[in-house]
Amino acid sequence: MKRFDYLIPKTMDELFSLLSQYGEKAVVIAGGTDVMVMIKKNEISPDILISLNGIQGLDEIKFNGALKIGPLVTHRMIEKSNLIRKQFSALSDAVDVLGSIQIRNVGTIAGNICNAAPSCDTAPPLLVLDAQLKLKSLKSERIIPIHQFFTGPGETVLQRGEILTEIYIPKPLPNTGSSYWKHQRRQALDLPIVGIAVLISLNRSTISSPEILSPEKNISTILQHLEKEDLICKEFRIALGVAAPTPIRMFRAEELIRGQKLSKVLIEEVSQIAMKESQPRDTMRGEAWYRREMIGVYVKRMAMRCIERILRPEEVPPIRQW
Repeated sequence: MKRFDYLIPKTMDELFSLLSQYGEKAVVIAGGTDVMVMIKKNEISPDILISLNGIQGLDEIKFNGALKIGPLVTHRMIEKSNLIRKQFSALSDAVDVLGSIQIRNVGTIAGNICNAAPSCDTAPPLLVLDAQLKLKSLKSERIIPIHQFFTGPGETVLQRGEILTEIYIPKPLPNTGSSYWKHQRRQALDLPIVGIAVLISLNRSTISSPEILSPEKNISTILQHLEKEDLICKEFRIALGVAAPTPIRMFRAEELIRGQKLSKVLIEEVSQIAMKESQPRDTMRGEAWYRREMIGVYVKRMAMRCIERILRPEEVPPIRQW
């Protein structure tokens, strides 16, 4: 492996000064779980690694109506946050299945999305949570929605000398549930064949017959009953990983159901549109046709999990069959 210098600035000003001084020779590193692998594989060959770990305050999770996540917040910190698990549960779902505990203790959520792999586990949850990213350089600062951040496999809108300094997630609407499913060949330490995130906001969080949510009942039976409850989807979002060159939102599918009465037919139609909107390709982990089929299956299942998280917030709902 190529030798490199490792620098640890103590302030943001010092960091940007080093980035200006070394330019393309330098790479910014947070947890390093992705960067070090790429160096070992000779995919990148920096002369300088500039660590964020010497700058105080970058490892904070703040909530004041909205959620703010610093660039040194690790997956393990996300995993252990009760606030995130309760109000932004799709993100907890993602970090629960991201690598090993050792990796989650070191790897950061900011590094995960800046790596911009189509298989990035945290990108679909952040997409449905409508996250915004603060990007800062020596002379400028800008905030962009995360769906504008990814430009291709391993590529983002980050410019030379610019780093991600904050992930901002607005407070969800009342009666909101979100979920993420990583479809994989084995139960641990594997990349997703496809990743599916869904967020739903309903007009209320109670129904007249909560017993219908019994674990023994399948999605079809439950939705047929819920149609009688006049539940309205005030917000509905879908995001996919490993379904296109970048993590993507399913905007066309979302428009169909937003503001509409919840129904079995509508959920089925939305899942079919998501299948058609996706652009998966054949790889050694899964063929495109199989990925599309799994998108159709898990959009429905994650929608049901969101609904149950709204109507039964104190319980962990099962992954139901259609």
